[in-house]
Amino acid sequence: MPAQGKHRRPKSTSLGRGLAAVTTGGAVLALPVIGATSAFAAPAPAAAPQAVAPTAVVAQANSAAKAAPAKHSVAAGETLSKIAREYSVSGGWKKLYEGNRKIVGSNPDLIHPGIKLVIGAKSAASSEDKASKASPSAARGASADRADRSERIDAAPVAKAAPAAEKEAVSYTNDLDGWIKESLAVMAEQGIPGTYEGIHRNIMRESSGNPAAINNWDSNAVKGTPSKGLLQVIDPTFQAYHVPGTSTDSYDPVANITAACNYAADRYGSIDNVFGAY
Repeated sequence: MPAQGKHRRPKSTSLGRGLAAVTTGGAVLALPVIGATSAFAAPAPAAAPQAVAPTAVVAQANSAAKAAPAKHSVAAGETLSKIAREYSVSGGWKKLYEGNRKIVGSNPDLIHPGIKLVIGAKSAASSEDKASKASPSAARGASADRADRSERIDAAPVAKAAPAAEKEAVSYTNDLDGWIKESLAVMAEQGIPGTYEGIHRNIMRESSGNPAAINNWDSNAVKGTPSKGLLQVIDPTFQAYHVPGTSTDSYDPVANITAACNYAADRYGSIDNVFGAY
């Protein structure tokens, strides 16, 4: 017999391994055969969570609402000057009067008990006026600057500015010492010279510290203008040298002292230069 030829078994292709042919009535049905080594597509990686940008912190000093102005009910014997000192009003009694002119009226020396004075209203209005008058370009520049500062702020906490300590209102005792000290405060506001020692020395000589003292026997009394009060001031002199913001009552201790010191400053340079009848 002729020698049988050696035939190599053809290698199955991946397609041949993957399909098995089944003949049924001449039809060929291709069936997929899944091998153990078949690969599966890895699921798509989940999208990383979007980083949340830090919220811009706006300085509280720019957004804090202004405190409402205080209100003061005038008591008997009070003056604009005294109230302005008690509330430490910047600008003194004149500033207080400007903010309450409609309430007080045309005479700042005459305020009626029971009226309500608004403390701080004028300064608040001025601030708003200044803000409204700012040029558009300046306003845009300020807004851009604030936005730029906000963008530069990161997660670090912003330190809050400590609130400014409120200035304590000055109060005076209702006695000779308190009257002199309050008068000196008014005199300092008005630029009237004088010292505690000079005022006290002349008061003790003129009235011995009695605010209700009156001289009914000297030449002034004969003319119908007796000397009155701590520093024995006659009415014409009191009216001519009355200091605005103090009482119009010549017996009022503070009003009497400041008017007398104003007169002495005009005539003698200072109450400190007075050592006798004046």
